[in-house]
Amino acid sequence: MGKVTFREDRCKGCGLCIEVCPVKIISFSEKLNIKGYHPATVTEEKMAKCIACASCARICPDVVITVEK
Repeated sequence: MGKVTFREDRCKGCGLCIEVCPVKIISFSEKLNIKGYHPATVTEEKMAKCIACASCARICPDVVITVEK
């Protein structure tokens, strides 16, 4: 099981991480960040499904995602 964290204040909501996630656990948050975007996030209940592949972190153009095993 992995742990994914997002620096939501820096996310511009491009959605690339959502598209590449093989287990489809990433979604847009309902709240807005300080830049006015809906940032990508993973809810606690979905976190248990993370396989720590780090595809999301590799594709993120703003380097806002950290994946831990």
